[in-house]
Amino acid sequence: MCVVAFSIPVRVSGLLLWALSLTFPVFGQVQTSDWQKEVRSYSDAHDWESALRILDLQLARAPQDLDLWAWRARVLAWSGQLAQAEKKYLEILAVAQNDPDIWEGLASVYLREGRTTDALRALDTALRLDPTRADLHVARARVLLALGNRSEARFEFQKALNLDPSGVEARNGLHSLRGEPKHVLRIGQDNDIFNFTGSNHGEWTSLSSTWTPKWTTSVAGNFYQRGGVNAEKLLSSVTWKDSKWGAVTIGGAIGHDKAVIPKSELFFDLDHGLKISGATFVRGLEFVYSQHWYWYQSSRILALSGTTILYLPGEWTLTVGSTGARSTFTTGADWRPAGIARLGFPLAGWGEKQLSGNIFFAAGTEDFGQVDQIGRFASQTYGGGIRYQLSPRQDLASFASYQKRTQNRSDLASGLSYAIHF
Repeated sequence: MCVVAFSIPVRVSGLLLWALSLTFPVFGQVQTSDWQKEVRSYSDAHDWESALRILDLQLARAPQDLDLWAWRARVLAWSGQLAQAEKKYLEILAVAQNDPDIWEGLASVYLREGRTTDALRALDTALRLDPTRADLHVARARVLLALGNRSEARFEFQKALNLDPSGVEARNGLHSLRGEPKHVLRIGQDNDIFNFTGSNHGEWTSLSSTWTPKWTTSVAGNFYQRGGVNAEKLLSSVTWKDSKWGAVTIGGAIGHDKAVIPKSELFFDLDHGLKISGATFVRGLEFVYSQHWYWYQSSRILALSGTTILYLPGEWTLTVGSTGARSTFTTGADWRPAGIARLGFPLAGWGEKQLSGNIFFAAGTEDFGQVDQIGRFASQTYGGGIRYQLSPRQDLASFASYQKRTQNRSDLASGLSYAIHF
């Protein structure tokens, strides 16, 4: 009997082993990836039975695989089987106590069971194992909120944001702790450039405060420069809101008028909104009725206004308003009409930063764009504005308009304001 023997050179056998090592691990990784995808898919569909069945099949092949046991605990927790999930997490921790993910999973079960103190202890352990994990700090902040400790929760959210500046959960958590701002402080400056006389300028500051869901107050101070004369006005108002009836605003103003602005004013507004259900083009309507009295040194004016705001898809709005004014001068009294249409629309957005704009057209026999310019003339006004939301707490707004009046007169107006919400 003849036996033929041969040998494979060491270098060739090394290459074969290397090729095989590339083939089989990749096959195993695909299998692992496939079962994870199936478990996630079934979990997203809330088919917990199928997800657990896939895991049981994998555990039959690899009963010592702690990653599979951790996945089983997660699915049990997601499906609401909290007692079984807790038991499984504790079994894993009995043999492997240095995995922060397991401690985080156990903490989430404790939190859902209402055992917030135990949840906090579990997360403290997880953070001792890995203090650089932003998600663990977010989870700890959630538990602290459940315990009513808002200050420490804010500190944990900030830690998470420092570790991961792009973290959405941490940023949203901080914003939720700030709550809705109750006050808006706005400062502004306006200009009117005429082709028939010197320019007018004005500065103003207003503070609006929402004290309760029903009550809001507003105060404002205006400072005018009119033909070399300085005048001032103080305005205040109070608004009552009701979810069913709408809002009612009552206010007034007094002025150091110098004969260029009203000596006093009184006004009230009625505001009612209507949400339209269904997939209609107009998503909501708002109706506003206003009465405003102005007392000048040589005249009295009553302005009656009605405004309708249409809320359209994509945050577009259309505002249509009309005004009738009864002007009483020394020579007599008469009524004069005016109207305005404004279209508002979004322009761009970069996360919290939002840019929006509007264009408008107004026409009438009085000018109601500036209270102190009411008089006997006809005009057409073309303009627009932009608003830049710097953050939920700050915004910039500006406008510009061109007004063509009778007797070949014109007014180029502009304004800029900045607001802080706090």
